[in-house]
Amino acid sequence: MSFRYVSGINKPGFNPLAAQTSTVVYNLYSWGGNNSGQLGLGNTTYYSSPKQVGSLTNWSSISNGKLHALSVKTDGTLWAWGDGASGKLGLGNTTSYSSPKQVGALTAWLTISASFNHSLAIKTDGTLWSWGANGSGQLGLGNITYYSSPKQVGSLTAWLKLSTGYYNSFAIKTDGTLWSWGYNLFGQLGLGNTVDRSSPNQVGALTNWLNVSGGSYFTLAVKTDGTLWSWGFGNSGRTGLGNQTTYSSPKQIGALTAWLKVSGGYAYGAAIKTDGTIWTWGINNYGQLGLGNTTSYSSPKQVGALSTWSIIDGSYNAVAVKTDGTLWSWGFNGSGQLGLGNLTNYSSPKQVGSLTTWLTVSSGLYSTIALG
Repeated sequence: MSFRYVSGINKPGFNPLAAQTSTVVYNLYSWGGNNSGQLGLGNTTYYSSPKQVGSLTNWSSISNGKLHALSVKTDGTLWAWGDGASGKLGLGNTTSYSSPKQVGALTAWLTISASFNHSLAIKTDGTLWSWGANGSGQLGLGNITYYSSPKQVGSLTAWLKLSTGYYNSFAIKTDGTLWSWGYNLFGQLGLGNTVDRSSPNQVGALTNWLNVSGGSYFTLAVKTDGTLWSWGFGNSGRTGLGNQTTYSSPKQIGALTAWLKVSGGYAYGAAIKTDGTIWTWGINNYGQLGLGNTTSYSSPKQVGALSTWSIIDGSYNAVAVKTDGTLWSWGFNGSGQLGLGNLTNYSSPKQVGSLTTWLTVSSGLYSTIALG
């Protein structure tokens, strides 16, 4: 699952702590599975095409988890909806809600990431916060206690980017260091072992990490030099290293220095290069690699020939935005999460509607949310 934030944060030199003042506003849309109200539409009805969440146009950041979603508005307020089990909505209870509810009264939230059963956020002051399930220490609070409201992780004010994996967490500081904590059975924390950690631990000693994304028991990351790295569970070739070997420390994928953005899905990975091309690898049983087939690959393969891709995210499916503002999807569609008006799986990208105003998109397990 990838991290979600204001537009542009993936660009080198971008300052997300100043981006909250942006006057650009967007509508919030959702579609797909809705058994826990995770679409935020006030019901539990499934929809196979995009539906606007309310009438407000002041949403600035989104993140979609397994059965819950998070969003930040342009005023810096934090909102949550969907399945409330384990307290992952941060509302002080375990109640599920089918429409957005404000988390506390603060107006200082910036960056968010929703996972299977926990949530992370960074405030504009650079502090890191977490809540929800914590059986593997994924909240980073030094214990395995569950919390239903946000708790600060340490006292540092230097956190910049974050991502939630399957029962673990990752974050990059302003100094370019990478940190991880939580579940580590397959070495997906990148610490050279398989020990769970309940507080942030630095991955190596390098200070040149640009982006990170936690997938299903594996992790992807890009450095500022444009190199692509992975580690963790290697089954189905999800680490992109040309094999199915499990690694507990970062390994470089190929020798190219042109990678920019990454997304770890369910047993597959995706990445965008600086030239705007998309590449995928790993399991492909639903066509989620977008290659026009259902063959799995253990090394990156280019999706089509286009060089106009801007955003990529995925779970059992994949969703992406082009530089022209169009939205595309492919892969598993059993709950209508592709937004194509049907329940058909597709093994190559299909355009979602005809709008050219999409900004970003976030894929949950069976649902999708987007700003446009």
